[in-house]
Amino acid sequence: MLIFTNKGFLSIIQDFRDPDILIVRARFPDHIENLFPDAKITKTTSRDYLYRTLLPRQEVVETLKKYTEELDYTNFKDAVEEPLYQRACSEVWGIMRRYQK
Repeated sequence: MLIFTNKGFLSIIQDFRDPDILIVRARFPDHIENLFPDAKITKTTSRDYLYRTLLPRQEVVETLKKYTEELDYTNFKDAVEEPLYQRACSEVWGIMRRYQK
C-alpha cells in the first residue's frame, strides 16, 4: 500500500514471516517518524526504500485511523509544508490526472 499524507510518503507491506507485523518503508526517515515517532527505524542501502521499521499491524491501523479522524485540511497539496515533498506530490497528482483521462 502506498500512502501519501501531508506528513510524508509511506509504503506499507506485510512481513512475510509474520502476518501481524507490517513493514513501514519510506524514502526519508522523517516520513516514518512523523506518524510513528517511537518507531525504531533502520537504514538499508541494499533495498529500494532506504528506511523501514517493523510495527505491529494494529499499531499501524490505529495510527492511520487517528490520522484520518484528525484530518482537517481542505486541499492536500497546500497542506504539505516541505517544498520538495510538495513538488513530488504535485507531480504524482499530475501523473494520476493524466492516467484518469
